[in-house]
Amino acid sequence: MLGTILLLLALAKPTCPSPAGAGSRRAEALKRLLEVFGMEDPPPPPAHSKQPPQYMVDLFNTVANADGVTKNPDILEGNTVRSFLDKTHSEKMRFLFILSSVAKNEKILTAELHLFRLWPRVTDGPQRHHFCQVTIYQVLQSEEDASGAKKLLAARLLPLQGSGWEVFAITQAVRDWTEDERSNRGLLVTVQGMDGSPLDPPPLQFASSMDHHDSKKPMLVLFTDDGRRGASLPTADFPAKMPVPRLSGPRSTRSLDRLQACQKHPLSVDFEEIGWSGWIISPRGYNAYHCKGSCPFPLGENMRPTNHATVQSIINALKLSEGVSSPCCVPDKLYSINLLYFDDDENVVLKQYDDMVAGSCGCH
Repeated sequence: MLGTILLLLALAKPTCPSPAGAGSRRAEALKRLLEVFGMEDPPPPPAHSKQPPQYMVDLFNTVANADGVTKNPDILEGNTVRSFLDKTHSEKMRFLFILSSVAKNEKILTAELHLFRLWPRVTDGPQRHHFCQVTIYQVLQSEEDASGAKKLLAARLLPLQGSGWEVFAITQAVRDWTEDERSNRGLLVTVQGMDGSPLDPPPLQFASSMDHHDSKKPMLVLFTDDGRRGASLPTADFPAKMPVPRLSGPRSTRSLDRLQACQKHPLSVDFEEIGWSGWIISPRGYNAYHCKGSCPFPLGENMRPTNHATVQSIINALKLSEGVSSPCCVPDKLYSINLLYFDDDENVVLKQYDDMVAGSCGCH
């Protein structure tokens, strides 16, 4: 089994490479691999040991298997999910999320505010209310009580009993913030009686970013699309820039490789070996597979040939035209993978990448 994608690239090394040349080749390979994942530089590992939000871990497990391969391409809206924790560090129900890591080309599809409801406080005497109204506002000015200083985003009646996550749609506010960062003055959450009257103290409370465990902190979740879905990735021309590999080993082994029919072989990608394990949460690696083998005449149905490949095979076999080679063994079905990782700002991101795993091979 091959160790990593980089081992394939290593086959293209000169017989006696200099240390400087080997280092340059590895740096170029890693740079091109980052381009496949839509990054210029690898994010630094978090400064302190951090646990990703459970919501993001559960979402990854719903979307992908243990190797990161997509279970169903229709589960995820867009191809990127970003999570942001509240930055106010306050017990007041005022929240601020820094969105500087959202790229300009990302289309905001859905934005959700996730708040964790705490169990209600024990009160003396009977409760006068069984429900309350929770309202989410977009803060428009620095003074939250100024006239016209906030805009209604969502409102909901909630029973006073119970605890757990509540999710509110705030898509328009986030679109405003990504278009103009200076307009981001955060969110305000109020709890009122069913008739709109103030409740002091409020019988329903949400976990704050100050005094509660990370697993319960207020969180903003964005579902976006960065425009890469279905696009041709910048790896197609990478092998063409490398020297032709010089394979070692007995001639009989190389001849046997050529005689073996086109089929799928393992290709293990180990993120720890590449040096990316510090910022990638899941998976630790995956099997990309690769296609190898001959496409001899006549091409059988088991080689999954295209009509073009069949014709090319006939022309090659009968020598009807000069310079026509036999068809090539290539992937004819590709699957996407998902990465769960920390970005430059230590936010947790789930991103889906198309055409990363060879599902099957055929003669084309």
